[in-house]
Amino acid sequence: MLTTSGNQFLLNDRPFRILSGAIHYFRIMPEYWRDRLEKAKDFGLNTIETYVAWNLHEPRPGEFYFNGMLDLVRFIETAAAMDLKVILRPGPYICSEWDFGGLPAWLLKDPHMQVRCMYPPYLEAVDHYFDSLFKRITPLLVSNGGPIIAVQVENEYGGFGNDQEYLQYLADGLRNRGVDVFLFTSDGPNDHYLQGGSLPNLLKTANFAYNACSAFAKLRQYQPDGPLMVSEFWSGWFDHWGEHHHISMGGLPTSLLSQWTLDKILASGASVNLYMFHGGTNFGFMNGANRFPWAGYLPDVTSYDYDAPLDEAGDASRKFLIYGNQLRHHIPNLPPLITPQPVRKKAYGQVQLTERVSLFEALGEKHVRPAPEPMEAFDQAYGFILYRTQVSGPRPAARLEILELHDRAQVFLNGQPTGILEREFPRRKLSITIPAGGATLDILVENMGRVNFGLYLLDRKGITSGVALGKQFLFGWEIYPLPLDDLSTLNFVPLNRYGAMPQTGIPGFWRGSFPVDDPADTFLSLPGWTKGVVWVNGFNLGRYWRRGPQQTLYVPAPLLRKGRNEIVVLELHGQRKPVVEFVPKPDLKSRRW
Repeated sequence: MLTTSGNQFLLNDRPFRILSGAIHYFRIMPEYWRDRLEKAKDFGLNTIETYVAWNLHEPRPGEFYFNGMLDLVRFIETAAAMDLKVILRPGPYICSEWDFGGLPAWLLKDPHMQVRCMYPPYLEAVDHYFDSLFKRITPLLVSNGGPIIAVQVENEYGGFGNDQEYLQYLADGLRNRGVDVFLFTSDGPNDHYLQGGSLPNLLKTANFAYNACSAFAKLRQYQPDGPLMVSEFWSGWFDHWGEHHHISMGGLPTSLLSQWTLDKILASGASVNLYMFHGGTNFGFMNGANRFPWAGYLPDVTSYDYDAPLDEAGDASRKFLIYGNQLRHHIPNLPPLITPQPVRKKAYGQVQLTERVSLFEALGEKHVRPAPEPMEAFDQAYGFILYRTQVSGPRPAARLEILELHDRAQVFLNGQPTGILEREFPRRKLSITIPAGGATLDILVENMGRVNFGLYLLDRKGITSGVALGKQFLFGWEIYPLPLDDLSTLNFVPLNRYGAMPQTGIPGFWRGSFPVDDPADTFLSLPGWTKGVVWVNGFNLGRYWRRGPQQTLYVPAPLLRKGRNEIVVLELHGQRKPVVEFVPKPDLKSRRW
């Protein structure tokens, strides 16, 4: 069992310094779990930390999945087979730059929902989740001979609230479900975080990227005794669309800022968890977003490379050597650091997409409502949603206003693209003119990712208030949810049937195929394409956007098969030509447009 004595951890009554790295099973192909864990072991780590993504495990109320990429038990057992201990961070909230911080979107169907507090319907949902999770996990606790040495209570709670009764409810719930191992909390090293996010009887740990001395000093104000633990040493940082790719937190080069900080942590004798050791990928629609009063809404990119010691494809970055050598400077008896061989890559070349279907020809079930309603009202978690209404005319040019747009809207009048409105730029205006006889107004809204941190977590998607033209609300809407979780019903048409290239600005699905004789990792490049989503063999790789910084999508070898492979691209605006290319290297740099 993990315990404490004075300022150190003990594992089975022997001194134990936690040298951990974050690896999230749900961001990595299961076929690669062993490879990433072996590299963590060779790097010098003795522990693996992982979050648990509630929204993946329970995508609909009462429907639980723990197979494939979600086989958490297998991931933990794989770590145990390498003599790696495990720190589990089950949430229910995890942040992690993950949609809604790991909370399931169906919670938001309740118009009165309050999360991360003693709101009874929320607690009832958490209890069902914990019941399902921990009946699988308790056999893997160290007290039962397994590798799990510690479990976190909530996550960075002081950055959201101060409901101590809620935190105690979660801690009691863990104990009542047989979680008898070490419990702890983690927060940023400042007063209101540590006051709101901790419990008197649990070890407090800190999360930071720099200023280790001041962070530890603040932690000691609230916890004079006990081992120092950095639950998240931010080894890099994540990217929002439109930014430059981060190579460290704080803007200084990796060799300066993070190296100095890690040196201070290790010299202090503290335990540490590298967040991230290997980031992986926000596949599908699972990226999160930030919202700040001073910066507005900022959605995250698909890649979770994080500039970590292992990059998005699992290869050693420069930090693998920098941090690995630092560990060996401070920690005795670690084996020599050996840089692992890169995972095999291939370039499969250009692929011509030869079939297409308009998104407007792929609309599914229609719902009729007097006013727009958000996705969650229709049990939709991710994807797009189309709002359609008839507007009488003639009307002179007037401002079209979407109140509380979440997140990005393409506007069409009588089927023709008219403009774009974005939550990122709430002051942007769009003026439209309605001809005599009226017009059909279509508004296609993309869910760009729910807020995952801070005060604005209750982030419903679609049009969450109303639509006004001039000084008049528009009523009488047809609403078409487009979750895009099944593309099998799309009726593609060969391009030569169109007689010419389809009109630019009309969203559509494009399909092609390509041969693979030897599956290997690759990266999809879409030069000339604007914005959209890509599926390979039915698997949603995630979003692309010419805005950058990310310019390629990671395609792991397990997604490919020998023989013919299918690619489907949803392009929202247009491209120069219907050709994509599989290349051997990623491109994450910024290219502002």
